[in-house]
Amino acid sequence: MQYLLLIYTDEKLWAPETGTDPAVLQEITAAHMRLGAELSEAGAMVGGNRLQPTDTATTVRNVAGSQSLHDGPYAETREQLAGYYLVEAPDLDAAIAWGKKIPGGPNYSVEVRPIHVM
Repeated sequence: MQYLLLIYTDEKLWAPETGTDPAVLQEITAAHMRLGAELSEAGAMVGGNRLQPTDTATTVRNVAGSQSLHDGPYAETREQLAGYYLVEAPDLDAAIAWGKKIPGGPNYSVEVRPIHVM
C-alpha cells in the first residue's frame, strides 16, 4: 500500500532573511538525503520532493460550480506544506515509522495519509 507523508513546517525557517543558521539547514538537508537513501534501500521509496515556497502557489477554488484563482495557498496558517515522501509500506504502522524518521526544524509535523487507489 502507498502512503503520502506530508511535511508541514514554517517555511520562514528556510528564508535567508530569518537568520537561521546555515549549518542547521545543511544538517536537515543531509538528514533528508540519508532518509531518502534508507527508503530506497528498503524498497519503500516511491517519490518525494521539497516544494517551492507558498508565494509561488496558485489555488483553484471551486464554489457552487464557479472557479476562481488565488495566489498562494487558500488557508492562512503558521505551518505550510513544505514537501512530501510517497512510500510503499505494508501497513499504517510501517508508514508511521517512516514518518517518524523525517527530519525537520524546531517545529514541524508529518501527516501520514494512505493513497486511495482509483
